Amino acid sequence: MTSSKLTRRALLGSAAAAGGATAFFGPWKYTRVYAAASDKPIRIGITSDASGQYANSGASDRRGMLMAIAEANEKGGVLGRKIEHQHIDTETTAATGSRVAERLITREDCGFLVGAVSSGVANAISQVAQRYGVIYLNTNSSSPTESGENCHRVKFVWDGNGANFAQAAVKNSIDAYGGKVLLLTNDYVWGHDTARATRALVERYDGEIVDEILIPQGTRDFSAALLKIQQAKPDIVAAAVGGDDQIALRQQVAQLGMGQSMAWINNQQDWPDVYGLPLDNLFGVFGTTWYYGLDLPGVDEFVAKYQAMYPDTAMRVPGNVFYNGYMATRELLAAIERAGTTGNVAVIKELEGHVMPARERMQHHDAVIDPDTHQVQQTIYLATANDAPKVKDDMFKILTQSAPQDVRDAAADKACNLESYEDTPSFDA
Repeated sequence: MTSSKLTRRALLGSAAAAGGATAFFGPWKYTRVYAAASDKPIRIGITSDASGQYANSGASDRRGMLMAIAEANEKGGVLGRKIEHQHIDTETTAATGSRVAERLITREDCGFLVGAVSSGVANAISQVAQRYGVIYLNTNSSSPTESGENCHRVKFVWDGNGANFAQAAVKNSIDAYGGKVLLLTNDYVWGHDTARATRALVERYDGEIVDEILIPQGTRDFSAALLKIQQAKPDIVAAAVGGDDQIALRQQVAQLGMGQSMAWINNQQDWPDVYGLPLDNLFGVFGTTWYYGLDLPGVDEFVAKYQAMYPDTAMRVPGNVFYNGYMATRELLAAIERAGTTGNVAVIKELEGHVMPARERMQHHDAVIDPDTHQVQQTIYLATANDAPKVKDDMFKILTQSAPQDVRDAAADKACNLESYEDTPSFDA
């Protein structure tokens, strides 16, 4: 894999599935010889949801991580050490996330933590991880605060965030449909932070916020909210609603025929939330970081690997959540290999500023791990429903792709204050 670095100055210049049991993969019994230096495996704690609002996405996230682990073990592991994993359900709740992180570090001997969909859970995990000095990869949560005010030296954020997606969508939508915007917001950290970013962009482009409707997590009946939307008659509904809540919202909007009567921006669309839904449920435009239908080198092979490893999963093609889980884990293992150690500061320095070529990531633009916020700056795609699919699962039509510097979250740069290396506890897995 190509290894390169990007400094902060260069970065700014460019801007002008499995269960919970311990497991390892690969034919170690037959063909591998353990490293002479250490027989101790590298243990990764998987902190993903298996229940709650993001259970489906949590399962997809895990499948991505496990495929990356399997590939590494097939090649002999990392630094001659096999990779093991331990998964504990974080239940889409912050308090559980804290307890899980504590247990994985102190009782399960995990040297790295990987996984998240809920930003509240990710923030809770990262506080525990920073206290111990354990590197934590937030794979799939999208609140701008994760790489802003809640950033940490040990935490790396792999998904695009609400500000990135809003910058890709808001101006084009106002130009096309009008400036009266209603915010529909999940009532927790990701929803609020995404709505705040959207509000700022609407005001920048001379639009008007006509109302904001808060949606509690776990909502299944959207009739009251949809009635308010009908009465307000906005040009655009900017929705930051995720997980199972979004599935219910999409179904009820489609039933009322509201998907075509006004424009919808659905900020980010996670593949597990819409896979298998009828076409009329995919109204509006939405953001994503990756799609299995991208006509780019390596995509077909990646899909084939997924299908070979998971022949029985109902989700027959991988989506963005799987992709993020896989890419984060693969890059963590590659950074350990480059560092030549599992010592946390050395691995952190290998991740900071690391440039990932577009071809290796199957995106249109090179990506970089921002050295000052630890968010992966990457290509952002806008998509809508594909009204002429060539195959059953070809659900998205990609409309645009934005380069990382064009959708950068400038507010995170100002809000993030990473702990120093000296103030980060030393930890060696």
